[in-house]
Amino acid sequence: MLRFSYGAASHVGLVRQTNEDAGFAGPYLQIVADGVGGAAAGEIASATTTYVVSALAAAHPDQDPASLLAEAAALAHRELRRGIEDDETRRGMATTLIAALIRGDTVTLAHIGDSRAYLWRDSTLTRLSTDHTFVQTLVDAGRLTPEEAAQHPYRSVVINSVNADDAPATVVRELGLSVGDRLLLCSDGLTDFVPDEVLAEALTEPDPDVCAGVLVDAALAAGGRDNVTVLISDITEGPRVSGDGRLLGAMFDPRLVVDPAAIRAGQEPEDAPSSGS
Repeated sequence: MLRFSYGAASHVGLVRQTNEDAGFAGPYLQIVADGVGGAAAGEIASATTTYVVSALAAAHPDQDPASLLAEAAALAHRELRRGIEDDETRRGMATTLIAALIRGDTVTLAHIGDSRAYLWRDSTLTRLSTDHTFVQTLVDAGRLTPEEAAQHPYRSVVINSVNADDAPATVVRELGLSVGDRLLLCSDGLTDFVPDEVLAEALTEPDPDVCAGVLVDAALAAGGRDNVTVLISDITEGPRVSGDGRLLGAMFDPRLVVDPAAIRAGQEPEDAPSSGS
């Protein structure tokens, strides 16, 4: 059975007053959610979404991972809608989501927004996700180069998120990972400021926790103008261990979750659509 041997770090950055990133790092589940900048209550959106995904995964260990992740995103959307019904000042709250879930020998990735996943294998860095942003649509259409997109003033405009208004378009894919691979999940507080060559150099650090800290420090050294969250997961194998994990960023405050009782053991997930990448 595969599992993650992981390290993680999150920092509010040098400019923001609150950390609107939320994360969960465990032996079978890794999550980064980044509250959309400029929107109300981003920390509530990210904490609630991270909680829903982690709680649903724990409640349904035998559920097909692709359908579970898609349903978790749909349920998070419904929870954010309920959160706004409870408090109108939260209107507009939204978050990205990138999550990797292990079931047996399979690793499944779910992606919404511009938080990213990378694979480090045989000293080569490969990006596993495509940003759901306005500038990425221009790159895809051939109207911008990736280099131009990285400097574009609207590069952070997300066109797909977990929010209260529209059901998210969750991209779910199975990753062909094996023992010895390393997975990086991160918010754009890292990738907006730290180039791929620096990511690749840092990923040579053997210790996952040290590696995560090095990458956060690199983002801070580049100005730290955003919250930054980094999860480093080495693919290992062995007998099943406790599914408990580490909470990061906004997940430290349970008051930020709209309704922690929304997921209960034995609750049957509803069917939810998903799309492949």
